[in-house]
Amino acid sequence: MVIIDPPLADITASSLARFVRKAQRLAGVAGEVDVLITGNRQVRELNRRFRKYDRPTDVLSFPQTDSSGGDIAISAPIAAGNAARFGHRPADELKILILHGMLHLAGYDHERDNGLMAAEENRLRAKLRLPSTLIERSNK
Repeated sequence: MVIIDPPLADITASSLARFVRKAQRLAGVAGEVDVLITGNRQVRELNRRFRKYDRPTDVLSFPQTDSSGGDIAISAPIAAGNAARFGHRPADELKILILHGMLHLAGYDHERDNGLMAAEENRLRAKLRLPSTLIERSNK
C-alpha cells in the first residue's frame, strides 16, 4: 500500500504502487511492503524514535523481523527539494528513494557492505531507467 500525505502534484498513489511492486520483485523482497510519503515532522519523529536521530531524513526503512516485507517512510519535502537540486521530476526522486528503501528491506546496508548495495542500486536504477542513485549522490 502507498499512502501519500500530503498529495503530490505529479504522481498518484496507484502509479507509485505499481513501481513499488516492480522494485520489490527486482530487489527480491517477499511479503508486504507499505510506503508512507509524508512531511518532515512525521519522518523526523520516526527517525528520532527508531534511529535516535532528531532530524528529518529523506527515506527510512523498517524491515519485518521475519525477513519478509516491511515499511518505507519518505519525506515529501526532502524528495521535492532533491528533485529540484538534481534536475529531475519529483516522481523520479520518489522512485529513487523507494528503490533505496527496498534494498534496505532486502538486507543491504551501504554503511557496512563495501559498495555491494551501491552496485545493486546502480544496476536496478539502470534497469528501471532512473536518474543517479542516492548512494552515488551522497558519495560526491
